[in-house]
Parts: sequence; C-alpha cells; structure tokens
Amino acid sequence: MARTRDLSARLPDLLRRHQHLTDPEREPRNGLRWLPELRRWQAERLRRSFAHFLDDPKRRAAAEFFLSDVYGDHDFSQRDADIARVVPLMQKLLPESLLASVADTVELGLLTHAFDLRMADALEALAPRRRRLDDALYGEAYRACGLPRLRRHQIDLIARAGNDLGRGLKLPGVGMLLKLSRGPAKAAGLVELQGFLERGVEAFSRLGDPAGFITEIERNERALSRRLFAGEPLELPDA
Repeated sequence: MARTRDLSARLPDLLRRHQHLTDPEREPRNGLRWLPELRRWQAERLRRSFAHFLDDPKRRAAAEFFLSDVYGDHDFSQRDADIARVVPLMQKLLPESLLASVADTVELGLLTHAFDLRMADALEALAPRRRRLDDALYGEAYRACGLPRLRRHQIDLIARAGNDLGRGLKLPGVGMLLKLSRGPAKAAGLVELQGFLERGVEAFSRLGDPAGFITEIERNERALSRRLFAGEPLELPDA
C-alpha cells in the first residue's frame, strides 16, 4: 500500500518535470543542433547492442519493445499525456507492478532526455564544426558530462521497468484486463497508453525467462558505461 501511495505522488511529478524539460520554450537546449544527431546515433547504438536479441525469435519482440517504447529514440509525449489524464484510474485498475513499470519508464525517459541535453551541449563545445557522431566523439562527450551515479541510476531504471513488467505478467487476468480495456481506452482517447501496455505484455509473454533477459541488458549496459568512462573502445557489433 505504501508503494502505491508513493506512485500516486511520483507519477504526476515525473510527468510534470518531463513536460517542462521537453518544452523548447522553457528549455532552449532542445534546439541544439547536436540533439537530433545524438539521438540518431544512440538509437543506432542500441540496435547494435541488441543485435543478438533481435536475431533470437523468442527475444525479438521484447527487444523491439525496449527499442520502441522504453529506451529508444521516440516521442513519448502523447503516451505521457494519456498517463497524466488517468493516474487515479490506473491506480484502481492496474496491478501495482505494471503501474511501477509505467512510472519507471517515465522516469527513464526524463533522465535520458536530461542526459541528451547535457551531451548535446557538451558536443557544441567539443566539436563545433562537426556534424556527425562516431564512437570516439560520443565517448568524449559522455565523459565530459560525468555524473556516473546518475548513469548508474539510469540503468537501474531500465532493469526496474523490465522486471516490474515481467512480474506483472505472472498475475492472473492481466492479459484479459488489457483486452477488456481496449474499447474504453479508445473511446477515452488513451490509445497510446493502451498500446504501450499491450505491446509490453505481448512482447514479454513470449520470453521464456524475462528476468534473464533483463539481467543481460543490465549487465551489458553497465559494462558499456564502464568502458565509456574509462575511455575504452565500445566493442559493439558492426552496423
């Protein structure tokens, strides 16, 4: 019960902060010329890091869900607006683990965008005349931004969001609940939120071992972060 009360305060606060951070009038760094290139490079990097998942029929759907809905280069503003409108209803209808997964996903998006703004700003200073990123320049900007504790928390959020979603799948009736809510969600204009939940549940239902999948992502992302801070090669598969 205490965790549910915490989520009721946490979600609106996270959504409000995310809206502020992504507003180009409130946050001028959203107009930095390096930001689109940075997000393009990071989306490509993720697909390279996830190549072995995408080649595995059992894990492909879950990997695509992470790339498109959790940790990818996408505009989540409509999904977040849906969440903001129905937080009290979500608390009544959704299992606590799914609600926690939603909150962790929103916080991950907030923190990731904050880092993107910080890195785009660093790239303006490091490479004012360049237009394209490569592994070496990305690593230089990553180190210039620092904040290793927050980088670790970013990876914590990836793991928590995935593990909570995996736990939610084990609860009886979750799939049926989402199917029954499809019509009301469409009528209420909550298509993005409904789609996010359905895609997550469907993707994770195909995994034989959701916990093992999340553990591997977490281990790989932590190893990558350590290499970046140490100035070592990324060791990613070829694009």
